[in-house]
Amino acid sequence: MSADFSSNSAQPVEFWQGIEQFNQGDYYACHDTLEAIWMEAKTSDKGFYQGILQIAVGLYHLSNLNWQGAAILLGEGSHRLHAYGERYGGINLANLTDQAMDWLSALQATGPDQVHQLAAVLSNRSAEAENDLLDGVANSENKLSTPTIHTA
Repeated sequence: MSADFSSNSAQPVEFWQGIEQFNQGDYYACHDTLEAIWMEAKTSDKGFYQGILQIAVGLYHLSNLNWQGAAILLGEGSHRLHAYGERYGGINLANLTDQAMDWLSALQATGPDQVHQLAAVLSNRSAEAENDLLDGVANSENKLSTPTIHTA
């Protein structure tokens, strides 16, 4: 059952559809949905939408074993969102950027030759699989979690 995010801010309904797509792991659809909003956004909000888009596309690249694309876009998206503070547009950006940086750190720790391990965790979306596959990649204090965008 999907959550109704639409009452959380003045964002258009399509924005919340994109967030729901992200949270369901449909990163390509999220990109398509948010890109339409980003292209029409006022200049001051473009970086906000673009940052979320870049994180979504980074995760999409990860799911397709594109280590370099994933690493670049997770980093760029996180960096872009830092300009908007901890909360913006109804989204908890601090949480989102922390998650993106956790995945980027795991990518850097595993390297391109082992990207399939992280892609399996991402596609499985199961905490049990995360624990089994990532022994030695993420320490016990910093386990990866399934990327989820939370409202502010």
